[in-house]
Amino acid sequence: MTISRRSALAAIAAAPIAAQARTKAPDTAFRTLAPRPPMGWNSWDSFATTITEEQARANAAVMAEKLLPHGYDVFTVDIQWYEPGATGYQYRVGVELAMDANGRLLPAPNRFPSAAGGKGFKPLADHIHGLGMKFGIHLMRGVPRLAADRNLPILGTPHRCGDIADRVNICPWNGDMYGVDMTRPGAQAYYDSVFRLIASWDVDFVKVDDLSRPYHRNEPEIEAVRRAIDASGRPMILSLSPGETPLSAAAHVADHANMWRVSDDFWDEWPLLLSQFKRLADWAPHIREGAWPDADMLPLGLLVLGERRTRFTPDEQRTLMTLWAIARSPLIMGGDLRALDDATLALLANDALIAVDQHSTASRQVVRDGARVVWTSRDKRTGDTNLALFNIGDTPAEIGVSRGELGLTRPMRIRDLWAHADAGTLADRFAPTLPHGAGLYRLSRT
Repeated sequence: MTISRRSALAAIAAAPIAAQARTKAPDTAFRTLAPRPPMGWNSWDSFATTITEEQARANAAVMAEKLLPHGYDVFTVDIQWYEPGATGYQYRVGVELAMDANGRLLPAPNRFPSAAGGKGFKPLADHIHGLGMKFGIHLMRGVPRLAADRNLPILGTPHRCGDIADRVNICPWNGDMYGVDMTRPGAQAYYDSVFRLIASWDVDFVKVDDLSRPYHRNEPEIEAVRRAIDASGRPMILSLSPGETPLSAAAHVADHANMWRVSDDFWDEWPLLLSQFKRLADWAPHIREGAWPDADMLPLGLLVLGERRTRFTPDEQRTLMTLWAIARSPLIMGGDLRALDDATLALLANDALIAVDQHSTASRQVVRDGARVVWTSRDKRTGDTNLALFNIGDTPAEIGVSRGELGLTRPMRIRDLWAHADAGTLADRFAPTLPHGAGLYRLSRT
């Protein structure tokens, strides 16, 4: 093919513009959607893949009555809402999924009757909004394998789902989807069509799964999701999951998502809780308003399809809540709210602890020495210091900290945020005896 001199000159002139487009800083206005760590409820820990509309509405009613007054306002239906025969924590392979003619997943109408007739999640979202809460859903990365194998058309384009499918880079633990090869024509259009559909349901929060591991390989699809949300016409908080998002992705992930997982699925086992200390300490310098490292749901109360209650001891439950709050992780309850007991409600509804999570800055681990772990943050409204002391050993121990370690130059009044009581004055050193657990305090000027 012969290229004219005029065409060549035009291409040369356009090159700097194309380069600028590639290097242009992303629009991060979406961060204003989550000025504080999101708080809410998610169905995974208690219902796995099986939640029904009836169960969702029942949990939402309890959430609106007992948790919404304390700031928990995001209600999320987790994975496989499109699988008519979902059975639990295992994924069935090769089964029919509820899907439209353009390869876009739909709520299974046998589980979500209000979705029948093409209504999707709009009726359930309307119900959740009527309770004063936001509505969220889970979505897997990619295009459904059934849509690609049947080569369904991509809405509004001459392209087909089979043409964009990446049949190599697929999820290792869920067989519903192929990846999407973002170099292929129609790839962005497919994601755009998916998020236009979700937007028509008035969804406020989307947890997109199978993106964070391996993160850098999946950057093109992360960017595609961001563009699709921005083009959808509806603001949506974006959560990325699962896996240990690498610190090398800190700038990129904050430019594209409101929250992202720092670990694989977190469950009610002490070794898993212990491992979150380092992850959250490593991520603390990268916290910014509207972009939150996520330590995962709170596995409290009744879990695992109603089979058991949390395995965390009461002291470990206090450790969990204290660490999530001082590190400013999103607070997303995972237990079945229909069985919410008074002790679990007291943990979740501690407004002083919630204020640490929601209204602080400068969260950091100050000391980790043997069984002693010390964190601080600063209240943005008052300037008070929040102090978290952890005994991560197996037996009760004195967990002390000095004013010098905290960088404080004058004595401070101590308020115990778990006991809701004054706890004296920090003159030179404060050294309470703690069980295998945690203490949370507010330090203010005397």
